[in-house]
Amino acid sequence: MIRKHFAGFAASALALAVTAQAFAGTVTTDGADIVVKTKGGLEVATTDKEFSFKLGGRVQADYSRFDGFYTKNGNTADAGYFRRAFLELGGVMYTDWAYQINYDFSHNAGGDNRKEDGYFDEASLSYNGFKPVSIKVGRFDPEFGLEKATSSKWVTAQERTAAYDLVDWTNAHNGGMGIQVSGNAGDSLYGSAGIFAKDPNNQAQNGDSYRQANLRGVWAPWHEAGHVIHLGVDYAARDLKDTAFDGRITSRLGMRGVSTDGGQDAGDNGNKLLLGGIQNTPIGAYDIDSAWALEAAWATGPFSVQGEYLKRDTKADASNFSDIKSTGYYGQLAYTLTGEPRIYKLGKFDTIKPENKQYGAWEVFYRYDHLSTDDNNGAFANIGDIEGKVHNVGVNWYANEAIKISAVYVKSEVDNATNAAGDDSGQGIVTRAQYVF
Repeated sequence: MIRKHFAGFAASALALAVTAQAFAGTVTTDGADIVVKTKGGLEVATTDKEFSFKLGGRVQADYSRFDGFYTKNGNTADAGYFRRAFLELGGVMYTDWAYQINYDFSHNAGGDNRKEDGYFDEASLSYNGFKPVSIKVGRFDPEFGLEKATSSKWVTAQERTAAYDLVDWTNAHNGGMGIQVSGNAGDSLYGSAGIFAKDPNNQAQNGDSYRQANLRGVWAPWHEAGHVIHLGVDYAARDLKDTAFDGRITSRLGMRGVSTDGGQDAGDNGNKLLLGGIQNTPIGAYDIDSAWALEAAWATGPFSVQGEYLKRDTKADASNFSDIKSTGYYGQLAYTLTGEPRIYKLGKFDTIKPENKQYGAWEVFYRYDHLSTDDNNGAFANIGDIEGKVHNVGVNWYANEAIKISAVYVKSEVDNATNAAGDDSGQGIVTRAQYVF
């Protein structure tokens, strides 16, 4: 006898789905009716919405070729790898509780040189009984930035803006845990606040994890697909006073294939831009590391414009160290040639749904990224600001709601830094085949 509460558990839901393959519509039980959906993954839910279970995922296969600054000797290299290979499990229990577990088999979502055979990108539990307020605990990414809020499935370029490399700690959990409170006022206001204990590889004295706090606020007076005005502000800070940490500020400049996990990369010939900081930053060198950002976006019909501006200030706490200051921004233009708008949900953009099932939807875009760091310590003391500039020109083909094919040409320029061969510019192409279920 099947009862409604078993629908909230994976084994029962999977067994039910297999049994119900020959049927369409609603499966009736002695409790609440159960609905089985197979479009875009496997979903089982009770009609009273008290329990649900959804199994899905995403696979992103990338190939890139690049030269110049992207390699140490300036010669052409290539890379082929799975950028993401997620299995995703989520749902609702007892109406007010929600859970989400995302496991990445590609190794790539968690960062460089991760040694595990796999990686929990998210494992969280949320309580939604105080609507419109939600309380979330577990492992998940802090909120910081518009592009980060948008799922990796539906960001316009394959890689998010290189400006985020300046503040990579602000919107990644780095293997830590956290608690976040978020809420909205209608469809136009959204806010979140979180506290996180992060990064087991960069611990404070006595093995104590360092702490981080994040705040995000969004106002969207226009918030419908093809009719969007989005304004947002972000703030994050972490306490490094008693922490020895990897203080390097680096960037791949939009070309992940120079150094990646889960597949082929450029190996020892791959080159990343070092903008400031040192790897073995000693305890007591710095105090508060803080960052803030501004978000803005406007969309009308198939055309959209968006951008973000961010600043980071790493405060020195020792007399032989000085502050490190970083600034970054990007601006992006996107246009859907087939006329479809980008879907917008409060605080973030979502997918483009093709209207023509035969030809799909075609989108073209351009994005300019700029990032710079002023570090007057050590090797950087007599060097002006190190800057990176990245041009991204690309096309996305949304073949249907599950398959997306992308290609982008990336051109970078660097000030006050070169590779071993003396190159201060590089170029390359990145292609991606994505399947979402």
